[in-house]
Amino acid sequence: LTCDTSDLIQADIFIVTVPTPVDGAKVPDLTPLKSATSTVGHALKLRADSISAHGIPKSCPIVIYESTVFPGATEEVCVPILEYTSGLSFNTDFFCGYSPERINPGDQSHKLTTITKVTSGSTEAASMWIDQLYGSIILAGTHRAPSLRVAEAAKVIENTQRDLNIALINELAIIFSYMDIDTLDVLEAAGTKWNFLPFRPGLVGGHCIGVDPYYLTYKAQQLGYYPEVVLAGRRINDGMGDWIVDRVVLEMAKKGCTIASSKILVLGLTFKENCPDLRNTRVVDLITSLERFGMEVVVVDPLANYQDAMDLYGIKVYKDIPLSITYASIILAVAHQQFIDLDVEFWKTVVNDDAILFDLKGAMPREINAFRL
Repeated sequence: LTCDTSDLIQADIFIVTVPTPVDGAKVPDLTPLKSATSTVGHALKLRADSISAHGIPKSCPIVIYESTVFPGATEEVCVPILEYTSGLSFNTDFFCGYSPERINPGDQSHKLTTITKVTSGSTEAASMWIDQLYGSIILAGTHRAPSLRVAEAAKVIENTQRDLNIALINELAIIFSYMDIDTLDVLEAAGTKWNFLPFRPGLVGGHCIGVDPYYLTYKAQQLGYYPEVVLAGRRINDGMGDWIVDRVVLEMAKKGCTIASSKILVLGLTFKENCPDLRNTRVVDLITSLERFGMEVVVVDPLANYQDAMDLYGIKVYKDIPLSITYASIILAVAHQQFIDLDVEFWKTVVNDDAILFDLKGAMPREINAFRL
């Protein structure tokens, strides 16, 4: 491992795995990608100069991208930077590949070597070589896509599909709430059919599902097409935090609870269960909306890093539930195993008779009288 760019001139293969977020306007932010590409380009130049100076037989380096991008980004954005900073020619002096990462944080079954790896290259020869490179460690095998654009598109639609499926279930949960029907009961019944997909409602965050669709819609809009279905799913999922808080306030009002200054316990801050990653967590939307009503929010997450939560969001996180506080409402937002393991007796000690419980993940015991998303 090194942070000295001069060390890069010894490399033949460069794999770029930087984050590709969106900005506040939901526009792809390619700053990290462009910066890393520029760094690689300078390394390619130094590498070429070193080879020329020492009379070493010329070899062609390969730059492989794993960051999620819109289809065409490698050739349209990255290659021109590589050519400009290195002074070298694409597909003559260097080649490119795209092989999307598929790591699933917190998943102990699906890991790097056990997930099929999609590969691609800028020429047929480069494509084959890159496929063999990944194939040397990927036990699950590889899939060689016919072009860089196909591989880029495959990655971006993987999470777009999940986003839309969750958006559908979230909208169904909203509809069923007006019908006074338990969504999870409905999903369990429907799930007895062999081809029913087992998605669950909830907050959709993270650095993939809540971000990747915007890369596809950004490119589509550049080409003059407005993607209605994809953006509709994004609007539903991005609006779930406010909708949940509206329900909390409504139920509190029905019980005659004082809204302002009420103490609310939120369980979980990370973007998904059993994972410490706080990037783009939509639990923050929930907390912000509660605070707009003047409520005091206590956040508990056994996995979240205290300093990261404070630096990223200005949120104080407890590792354990403060039992000395009387909560007007408890919201289970992230189904960490530590929360699932809490038994009925524990909940009886924490919950007072007037407290309103909201179980966004179906993780509380059935015996607990909780509203479920």
